[in-house]
Amino acid sequence: MKKWLVGTIAAASIIGLAACGTGGSNGSSGDSKELVVGASNVPHAEILEEAKPILEKEGIDLKIETYQDYVLPNKDLESGDLDANYFQHIPYLEGQKKEHGYDFVSAGGIHIEPMAVYSKKHQSLKDIPEGGTILFSNSVAEHGRILTLLEANGLIKLKDGIDKTQATLDDIAENPKKLKFDYEYEPALLTQLYNNEEGDAVVINSNYAIDSGLDPVKDSIAIEDKESPYVNIIAVKKGDEDKKEIKELVKVLQSDEIQDFINKEWKGSVVPVKE
Repeated sequence: MKKWLVGTIAAASIIGLAACGTGGSNGSSGDSKELVVGASNVPHAEILEEAKPILEKEGIDLKIETYQDYVLPNKDLESGDLDANYFQHIPYLEGQKKEHGYDFVSAGGIHIEPMAVYSKKHQSLKDIPEGGTILFSNSVAEHGRILTLLEANGLIKLKDGIDKTQATLDDIAENPKKLKFDYEYEPALLTQLYNNEEGDAVVINSNYAIDSGLDPVKDSIAIEDKESPYVNIIAVKKGDEDKKEIKELVKVLQSDEIQDFINKEWKGSVVPVKE
């Protein structure tokens, strides 16, 4: 009986030590808080991977879920499958909130992905002929951004006094080249259309361009300037922006270490911000 009791106590002690042995003040698994963040493959998930070991030292176990579209990350944030997501800019978020009733907020801005125009047929936007076709996303939330880019390059003129982030094709006041706009495509398909040489030009989000091996700075014929208001953010449910782990996530992503990584890795195709 004594041997059995001693053996049981010893076994329990070993189990207890095993359970405690991984703990520690440096954020190892015994103390760590799991944080699940949904992200686009590039550059968002890659940036999060760079931040992961830094967060681990702060006791945060970052789990990254990758997405190929712009719809599911918000659905999964709403359902609670994610603690935060990192793929969208504020105008898109506002459009999603209006359409779906999401009670989301920005916990902080991390970077800008300049929108760019690509063409295998023309060296510049000025070379696009009268009646030419420009292809772009079916995401209405992106249309104001795309039209503003085309206006900045002299292809069209938008109506005076409008909020250009909300502009639609109906807001085009002047189209001197009588350009045609084909916007029936999922954003992820646009690089394929470019490679197939469809249309005269294709407007592509930088995350999809980079993921397909394009360099938005070198390969595009026009690119959004660095003053773009379309900052990619960490989005969370309202109230969660004050959680310790969310604040730490944003702090790390806005740190000099991560911002230097972004600049070195993408050389202007992705521009870090602190806001």
